[in-house]
Amino acid sequence: MTSALTHRCDPGLSRIVALVFLSAALSWAQSISTSQIKGTVLDPSGSPVPGAEVKVTQTATGASRTAVTGLNGGYLFAELPVGPYRLEASKEGFSRAVQTGIVLQVASNPTIDLTLKVGGVNESIEVEANAAQVETQNNAVGEVVDQQRVVDLPLNGRNVTDLILLTGGTGLPTLAGRTSYPSSTAVSIAGGGVGTVGYELDGGTHNDPLSNQNLPLPFPDAVEEFKVETSSLPAQYGYHSAGAVNVVTKSGSNSFHGDAFEFVRNYLFNARNSFQPVRDSLKRNQLGGTIGGPIKRDKLFFFAGYQDTIVKSSPAATVAYVPTPQMLQGDFQTVASTLCRATPLTLPASLGFVNNQISPARFSPIALNLEKSLPATSDPCGKITYAGPASFTENQGIVKVDYQLTSKNSLFGRYFVTHLEQPAGSPSGGLLVEAIGGASDNVFNATLGDTYLIKSNMVSSFRLMANRTSNTTVYNHYFGLQDLGVANVYQLPASQFGKYLGGFTTSGGFTIGTTPSYQPYLTWQASEDISWTSGPHQISFGALFINLKATAINYLSSNGSFTFSGQFSGLQNADFLLGL
Repeated sequence: MTSALTHRCDPGLSRIVALVFLSAALSWAQSISTSQIKGTVLDPSGSPVPGAEVKVTQTATGASRTAVTGLNGGYLFAELPVGPYRLEASKEGFSRAVQTGIVLQVASNPTIDLTLKVGGVNESIEVEANAAQVETQNNAVGEVVDQQRVVDLPLNGRNVTDLILLTGGTGLPTLAGRTSYPSSTAVSIAGGGVGTVGYELDGGTHNDPLSNQNLPLPFPDAVEEFKVETSSLPAQYGYHSAGAVNVVTKSGSNSFHGDAFEFVRNYLFNARNSFQPVRDSLKRNQLGGTIGGPIKRDKLFFFAGYQDTIVKSSPAATVAYVPTPQMLQGDFQTVASTLCRATPLTLPASLGFVNNQISPARFSPIALNLEKSLPATSDPCGKITYAGPASFTENQGIVKVDYQLTSKNSLFGRYFVTHLEQPAGSPSGGLLVEAIGGASDNVFNATLGDTYLIKSNMVSSFRLMANRTSNTTVYNHYFGLQDLGVANVYQLPASQFGKYLGGFTTSGGFTIGTTPSYQPYLTWQASEDISWTSGPHQISFGALFINLKATAINYLSSNGSFTFSGQFSGLQNADFLLGL
């Protein structure tokens, strides 16, 4: 038995501060979750047109922004939300030039040049074409998984994280590491190790402080798109080495839209796997819906969504070996024979064995007290099978509001919550099942965004984000070591934590143990990005502050770890009954 101890992680504080100042001719610069359009207004001869008015309009919401071209005829619209746009340019003496069909993707930077024809301003020439998404400003290598691919691709389990593996340079790491949340998927980008990928949700960090892997992402119907990037990432991603995954959630628009869904996977619909003796028993239902639309047309919009996941299945049988009635009478002849072993075993006389028999008076009363709660077996070798819980439920909800406060100022707020509940083993299944722990995990995420046009050539993008996560062990309160008669061992207060056994194992025999734990984490982030255009130059500067706080309680090994390996007698359950 190891010495009893309580391990507690006292409140700690970890801060990451990144302050980056950049300047470069026509450099790419914007906040993580937005896009930008730049280009040049030209006359029929191909010469730049200074002083032309350029207007960009998000067609889904009617939000618009205007700019005036400089001496070089150039214009720039930074910090634009993703989505469809209309772009137009006008100047006295020329017909109005209009281009539609522009769809901005997350962290994109298309260049769109407009040509003005000689004519009246009341005349217009309209071109409908998708803007080229060829990246010429950013050195990073990336790929966007757009809305159609997110929603339409068949996705087992509807876990958006799995779609990351569709992009180039990604894969599963050799060492997966631990994930705090069950649906988190460890992903390697460009050969990076575990915990080297940065996740962003609407411009706010979305990494789990404990494992540095991703927190759960919203279900597909609530995701607009995401982008995976690696290699010479922009400074905004500077705190993760291998790559970045930038996810943007859906928003409302001037038209109501939504859906209702239920995805069913049921073993009744499936044939038996040719490599398995029986059909699987999985029953999974994922149902919910989304709705979005205007609260006030052209000004205020909302989006809301919910998904409920219910998973049930017959768990796989676990094989264990417990003391037999014959062993409890002191007779180990059968379990030491070739009926139960590859080679026969003679138990040591130094422990009191004669012809593999021993007086039950030598048995540990503590072991006998525990044995009374073990399931009975009729197998001569002590073999039993049991099955723990294999069901869980997960609920996800998201609400987002976008507000075009003025022509210069737009705001958004988004709240996202995920709750997963996995029950502990049922007491009716016996001690080995009752001692199996479950989980109750919660993730709460809120993000506020403010984009403000300081002046026509300067845009501010501010983000404030908070994550609250908690991982709690769910376990049954059955009995503790002191109830079995173990003296001089630390016992957690039963009034606060209940009774349990932690770390009790007979090697190759049976295992009992659940460790109470409560792991809450709080992360908040503030970031500011400013994009400033001066002539042919775009200058970006900003700051990012992340605060991580953990107050975790984990009682691992606080009661000691008991392992009966058979090192004394040669049989693990003989060691257990003798208390060795």
